[in-house]
Amino acid sequence: MATLTLSEATALTASALEKAGASTAAAQSTAKALVYAEAQGTASHGLSRVAQYAGHMGAGRVVGNAAATIIKQQGATAIIDAADGFAFPACDLAIQTAINTARTQGIGLAAVTNSYHFGAAIYHLEAVAAQRMVGLAFSNSPAAMNAWGGKRALFGTNPVAAIFPRTDADPLAIDLALSEVARGKLMVAAKEGKSIPLGWALDAAGNPTTDPAAGLKGSMAPAGGVKGAMLALTIELLVTALAGAHFGFEADSFFDVKGNKPKLGQLFLVINPNAMGGADVFAERVETLITAMLEDGDVRLPGARRYALAAKAARDGLNVSDATLAQIRALIG
Repeated sequence: MATLTLSEATALTASALEKAGASTAAAQSTAKALVYAEAQGTASHGLSRVAQYAGHMGAGRVVGNAAATIIKQQGATAIIDAADGFAFPACDLAIQTAINTARTQGIGLAAVTNSYHFGAAIYHLEAVAAQRMVGLAFSNSPAAMNAWGGKRALFGTNPVAAIFPRTDADPLAIDLALSEVARGKLMVAAKEGKSIPLGWALDAAGNPTTDPAAGLKGSMAPAGGVKGAMLALTIELLVTALAGAHFGFEADSFFDVKGNKPKLGQLFLVINPNAMGGADVFAERVETLITAMLEDGDVRLPGARRYALAAKAARDGLNVSDATLAQIRALIG
């Protein structure tokens, strides 16, 4: 186990991605997002993805030097084309576009098409909270979850995130996949040779399994049963039909090196409280609810653990496994 500062980890990751074929801008944007996830304890969306991303560049599944552009803008809406490149630069552009629109129109909606894996959903909303606005983020992913009543993996795990800024405190940061757990947890368990709890996944025949490899070949169980499946369907349509992105079943698995360009979709909604009841009203209502929540001593605010881990990593450094570090350094040569 090695300990790196956040800046060291970011520079190392960016260097590895650039060596593998990413442009400097794409490498830096992606590295920042992966280190953020790692620092917040979300290893499944952190540095373990570096070798995967590099492999996908080599196989032509993602274009390392693609440049994201705004291809349509009307009223409070915009579409960003990721051009089969990394999601992070395209999502950066989408978020900034939505923030700028929300400043003048009260709300901004930006969709990303022809995109790739977008990492930890909450990451993209940090810039929204920094502007004292409310943000929602949605994405689909390669098919991993069956439609309710079916066996075939059809929808992605389709993460959703929401962020609510607070005065002089970390924002409320909600981030969840609509499967019982994120599919990346199966990837980590499979690499480590560990079993998974029943209820996380189904094998290819539709049977519950404790084998992460079988779960990766089968489908993820939806969170909350039919309700989770319906929410996954809702997000699948929102992030694809509005901007022309691919459905999850049209994208090959991220866990395979070879495959097609995923061309996935993301959608971001930014709301300016000043266009509604006002910043003071918004802040008072948020804090009133938080106070009521915290009257129960067992309540933990969403995002609190992740922000505490991030603060610790910023102070003490990031612990990176020898295996992960070796993979990243091997890309640099």
